[in-house]
Amino acid sequence: MAAVSGLVRRPLEQVSGLLRRRFHRTASAALQVTVRDAINQGMDEELERDEKVFLLGEEVAQYDGAYKVSRGLWKKYGDKRIIDTPISEMGFAGIAVGAAMAGLRPICEFMTFNFSMQAIDQVINSAAKTYYMSAGLQPVPIVFRGPNGASAGVAAQHSQCFAAWYGHCPGLKVVSPWNAEDAKGLIKSAIRDNNPVVMLENELMYGVSFEFPLEAQSKDFLIPIGKAKIERQGTHVTVVAHSRPVGHCLEAATVLSKEGIECEVINLRTIRPMDIDTIEASVMKTNHLVTVEGGWPQFGVGAEICARVMEGPAFNFLDAPAVRVTGADVPMPYAKVLEDNSVPQVKDIIFAIKKTLNI
Repeated sequence: MAAVSGLVRRPLEQVSGLLRRRFHRTASAALQVTVRDAINQGMDEELERDEKVFLLGEEVAQYDGAYKVSRGLWKKYGDKRIIDTPISEMGFAGIAVGAAMAGLRPICEFMTFNFSMQAIDQVINSAAKTYYMSAGLQPVPIVFRGPNGASAGVAAQHSQCFAAWYGHCPGLKVVSPWNAEDAKGLIKSAIRDNNPVVMLENELMYGVSFEFPLEAQSKDFLIPIGKAKIERQGTHVTVVAHSRPVGHCLEAATVLSKEGIECEVINLRTIRPMDIDTIEASVMKTNHLVTVEGGWPQFGVGAEICARVMEGPAFNFLDAPAVRVTGADVPMPYAKVLEDNSVPQVKDIIFAIKKTLNI
């Protein structure tokens, strides 16, 4: 009783302090967000921020998008800003480019970038070249976005990577996110950019959850276009990738670290303009280079990286030839066993790294 009465006589803040010390507080779990929801959140924030922004494409409105990336946006913003289109990529891409020229900021969704071939005249000749041809008088602020590259079991006409195709073209900016943070930061930067931006997403990544840092949850969060990110520091070899293969590279790096090999993994984030400075600085440190991509080998992203390194100051720091890991030089097969052998796997990356290190 004496102890109790003593507590009663103490100031209230001392009592509450004693009570708090009886409990162990664990750190709150980091927020997990899927790539799908990150893109949705980024578009939602930009639609809310700027009434000139609108989304159009096949099934983006009432059906919430073929991959549910635009879920809830039609109910929130209505028919005028979330627009279902006919199955005519050339038609609705042309409408979007014209709207951009008139001062709006369209987001043009392709159900897959394989279908963007139907609209490539609008993307290249109308969107990418107009600012130059008008001597800088006519900007075309448009985003072309959708899934790109290999998915699962959808064969040759739905599995191609177009990073090298669009990265080849002056006048376009091309981004390729890997995780949820990339996806949100890049879609917001793309929408705000006054140039046409191609955002190459990956269907297999839509449902994958990643830790979502506090800064990425802000409505002001942007990732600058043209800046890569070092996802893992290392000293023995530089490994450069974009999109889904970034995760494969990190898995390979984890395996190799147990053998004493430390890989520096660079997430390109942007294909054009390419952040060659970050790559060169890393190669000067590690003296070895491996590039990884899901696309075909000839004239690919990896080929461009290797050429730029060879032409620049980092070439003199290489202790071995650069090695490329790419998709197989064939149209994508339908059979699963053949498909698995047509896209880079973790074992292929490990083999390439050991090859360049002569292990």
